[in-house]
Amino acid sequence: MDKRELAVQYKHSGCNCCQAVLKAYKDELKVPEELLMKMGSGFGTGMGCLEATCGALCAATMVAGLKNDATTPTVMMSKKMLASFKEKSGATICKELKGVETGKVLCDCDDCVRHAVECIEETKEQMC
Repeated sequence: MDKRELAVQYKHSGCNCCQAVLKAYKDELKVPEELLMKMGSGFGTGMGCLEATCGALCAATMVAGLKNDATTPTVMMSKKMLASFKEKSGATICKELKGVETGKVLCDCDDCVRHAVECIEETKEQMC
């Protein structure tokens, strides 16, 4: 199954956006699934309950950090993923994505999860 759709499936099975993205990479990461779920548990509704970065995007950065065995610093990958995610989704802050203040949803959670996985896949070659 495509990792994007696998992550969405996890999202609909009780995981928050961050956990769903992390869990989609559980077979590639050298971290127990239980720890991944704990790592992602504080990022439901974005950082700070809608106030900051989308949880799915946070997960993408975590995956990059866990997978990065290359000389390229993870922070550079994170910067690239942030720009790509913003281009795909319209924003990076959860409440902006959900249209909390404007009433206009820029990107629903399922698509945020898909976009985060796409960001990981786009930078994957730099991680090895």
